Amino acid sequence: MNIPRPDFQNTEIAFKHKSDSELNLAWMVFRAINIKPLVTIGPLMVTSALKLKLPITGILRWTVFRLFCGGETLDACRQTVGRLKDLSVFSILDYGVEGEKSEIGYDGTLREVLSSIAKTKGQESTPFCVFKVTALGRFELLETITTSGVSQLTPELAAEWQAVVGRVNTICEAAILAGKLVMIDAEETWIQGAIDILALSMMRKFNAVQPHNAGQAKIYTTIQMYRTDGLQQIETLIETAHKEEWLPGIKLVRGAYLEKERQRAATMGYKSPIQETKELTDQSYDLALKRILSSPTHGNICAGTHNAHSTQAVIDLMGRHSLSPTSPRVWFAQLLGMSDDLTFNLAHAGFLAAKYVPYGPIAAVLPYLFRRARENSSIAGQSSRELQLIENELSRRAGKSASV
Repeated sequence: MNIPRPDFQNTEIAFKHKSDSELNLAWMVFRAINIKPLVTIGPLMVTSALKLKLPITGILRWTVFRLFCGGETLDACRQTVGRLKDLSVFSILDYGVEGEKSEIGYDGTLREVLSSIAKTKGQESTPFCVFKVTALGRFELLETITTSGVSQLTPELAAEWQAVVGRVNTICEAAILAGKLVMIDAEETWIQGAIDILALSMMRKFNAVQPHNAGQAKIYTTIQMYRTDGLQQIETLIETAHKEEWLPGIKLVRGAYLEKERQRAATMGYKSPIQETKELTDQSYDLALKRILSSPTHGNICAGTHNAHSTQAVIDLMGRHSLSPTSPRVWFAQLLGMSDDLTFNLAHAGFLAAKYVPYGPIAAVLPYLFRRARENSSIAGQSSRELQLIENELSRRAGKSASV
């Protein structure tokens, strides 16, 4: 099948949605992220300043928060969602709170996610619901289950676990009734086992291959390919789904906790579960793409990647297997504020491309913002690449103005 080939160097399309002032803001933020010592000490400085009640919230709101988040509330995201929709880019609204510590907090997250589903029902621009399990259940409980399994829980912990399962099931049911797909995010490896149990349970329940949903997974689990066992996870999931006659939904990412994972492994004296090099991660990611897209029964995929090579690999595989740009089997997703060269050029060429649009109180989404800074700093050339693209577009606009 002939399939469009987006030009990822086209900065006019990539940044059409940004004004000159917004581009300059993005340049400033990525320039700061390019200074590694600042990224290292920045989170501690910000956290300390907030504890001391220093007036830095406004600075955060008009810099990193403005670039990487949609707003503090769902209603505040409407402008962002609308601007993306105007350029055929979908939005994945993500209530960015994680690591809640109380049942009140978990139930509050549940209400917020359900509210998001209800308020965006029928809106084609927001096809997905996404959440982190640590916003719905206690981290230590997830760690216990990952280490020992559900069967070893005490009656008290078993009841707590059932409350978590109930919250996840409630979200999935509400989302599907509203015509939305669901993504369950991946987190740290030492709690991921419990998250996988939940995701597998929801896929078994809602992804059964039936006439009314043939070829469309409703629930997506997330697999991080920087894990050394990532390819085995893919293989096991596909085999299990085939045997039990349901369709796996897979959001494929490289991973967002690299430094934290390696540091914990070194401190606790166990072998790191993370690939030794980025090249090995890239190889695993691209092999996973081939495995998932080699057959319709191997599942639906959301390629969550900021890598142009992997993005093009998906496009090539789509052409090889006669998948149109709008096939519901394949989505592309990037984070708001990053890799606009991929998202907007994909959408312009007719592919299903989406932006993750996190929202929530500034203090609550700081862990997310810190990860974005570390991610751009640790991935070789990422912040430099973003800077170069922004500079290219600013130069193009300046040249255009001068020629008028």
